[in-house]
Amino acid sequence: MTLTVAVTGNAGPKASARHPGIGRSHNIALMGELDHTDPALTNETIELLQQLIRNACVNDGTVESGEEVRNSDLLETFLEGAGVDVESFESEPGRRSLVARLSGTDPAAPKLCLMGHTDVVPVNPDGWSRDPFGGELVDGEVWGRGAVDMLNLTSSMAVAFRHIVRSGYRPRGDVIYFGVADEEAGGTYGAKWMAEHHWDAIECDYVLTEFGGMPNHTPQGTKITLAAGEKGIGWRRLTVRGTPGHGSMPFGTDNALIKAAEIVRRIAEYRPAPQLTEMWQHHVSTLRVDDETREALLDPARVYDAVAGIDSPGLARHLHACSHTTFSPNVVGGGNKTNIIPDKVEIEVDIRTAPGDPVEVNEHLRAALGELFDEVEIEHLHDDPASSSPTNTPMWQLLSELVAKAHPGAPVIPQLIVGATDARFFRLKGAVAYGAGLFSNRVNSNDFMLRFHGNDERVDVDSLALSTQLWIDVIRNLGDVANR
Repeated sequence: MTLTVAVTGNAGPKASARHPGIGRSHNIALMGELDHTDPALTNETIELLQQLIRNACVNDGTVESGEEVRNSDLLETFLEGAGVDVESFESEPGRRSLVARLSGTDPAAPKLCLMGHTDVVPVNPDGWSRDPFGGELVDGEVWGRGAVDMLNLTSSMAVAFRHIVRSGYRPRGDVIYFGVADEEAGGTYGAKWMAEHHWDAIECDYVLTEFGGMPNHTPQGTKITLAAGEKGIGWRRLTVRGTPGHGSMPFGTDNALIKAAEIVRRIAEYRPAPQLTEMWQHHVSTLRVDDETREALLDPARVYDAVAGIDSPGLARHLHACSHTTFSPNVVGGGNKTNIIPDKVEIEVDIRTAPGDPVEVNEHLRAALGELFDEVEIEHLHDDPASSSPTNTPMWQLLSELVAKAHPGAPVIPQLIVGATDARFFRLKGAVAYGAGLFSNRVNSNDFMLRFHGNDERVDVDSLALSTQLWIDVIRNLGDVANR
């Protein structure tokens, strides 16, 4: 069964044949407010997060980078002795992922995977107020590269998993902890490789990973977003050819760089049709905008201008990305010498496809480039379709109930991730995948989003406590499977 479908609204806990229901009694203990979290477990999460940050598993996209073996070994040491099976898998030297499994009591019951990546993106220390790999705890926040993307969740998942194992609790279905390498460079040496070579180790019905649980304070009150889908990837390298000659005589020459400049200009000006899905409608409902702007954002004919009129540049960029297939020419290379007319220029374009966009990536490029399309050679660098999971599942219903205990009265709405996560590899295998987690009211969503891959990345301790407790309660409420 394919799950690359439009995400629907919260239709309740109806089970499918592939993903049977998660039964719960009416008086189970769901997650409470912050004062119901366990301070000892919160401290464990803080300490593990600090160590993961200090290991500095920086992934710059090369096969030699990452060295996630450091964090994999740390997690294995953390989990060993808890009475679970722990395996490690190394796709390339140093690119190690870890899988720990708590076997359930019923082999036929739905399996849950808690997946957190162990690598982080590069950092320029000059832009930071503190050591980006210091893992310092300052004023109730843990600082460091990866604190929000996503070592906060990787550490809280590990603490929750170990706590459940040590408590002696046995869920009905298997629970898998997956500390995975190489998420920050596309998963080639991590989740993608595992799905292709060791799917039996991570096979599951549900996977919870980044990113969700963020409070959004809207005119209609607080709403909590959980990720139910993400845009596709269609990276392309465009090669432009010309004729070499002497730079002192440029008139009338076939200069590849000049053609490349026009190609970049046309791509930058290209406006594909918007894709205003149900997730977009939910997203617009969270915005603090006037009624006229809200109506325009929901109108395909006016949405582009409405986004352009948003005062906040960061918010405008995000809104455009959520509603359109996007094209960003980011890498250009070519030429040999200052006095030689270049005969070859390469342009790499980051293309992210919106869910529901019926136009194939190369056809978008044809529309953007016009007659110049036939003058470029197109190389496919990366292709993954947009993916999403339905929200009329028992897991979505359970997450909604648990979130409501931390944020009473706040509805949960599906969110589109405009980047990429490892969830897509699980969706392609038929699993339901959500970006989850839980953040405190201390978090300002706009400021928090700037910390992803940005300067002064940090996460508050209250959010670590809430996320740790969320994973514990998800596991404890997986039992009594219904509708099998």
